[in-house]
Amino acid sequence: MADIVFNIAKGRVVEYYNRVENNDPATSAIIVIPVLTAGLETDAVLIDKDDLAAVFTGATDEATAGGWNRKTLTDVDLAALPAPDDTNDRYEVDIPDQTWTAVAAGNNTSKLIIAYDADTGAGTDANIIPLTMHDFAVTTDGSNVTAQIAATGFFRAT
Repeated sequence: MADIVFNIAKGRVVEYYNRVENNDPATSAIIVIPVLTAGLETDAVLIDKDDLAAVFTGATDEATAGGWNRKTLTDVDLAALPAPDDTNDRYEVDIPDQTWTAVAAGNNTSKLIIAYDADTGAGTDANIIPLTMHDFAVTTDGSNVTAQIAATGFFRAT
């Protein structure tokens, strides 16, 4: 589950997931972004950021070197939107585990951001809405890195 849900996305994560799954619009996607350890701002600071550009305007940096990159998930990558869990009074959504190949030593991460992009073709970071952020402490050594998403999903609305 998410360590934080960005204020801008509270109550809307399932909606954004559903939009991508239904190809609405066709250019929409869920974006998975690794975040470097060095310079990482606190959760209390980051939770108030309203777009991805704002997240990376301060001291927080995206991991983009040594094998790290953004992962773009479209409708074909996502499972059908599940039914609400009426027994437990909640709604959970999931994404597949993500793997980065041969991530070079020294490119350590602390967080993983899941975001929504309505226009992967023409959008900028200012148009990407951060949804959730998860602890993702990885000390790299040149091997593959897999973000194993919990069986209950990356987000749970209760």
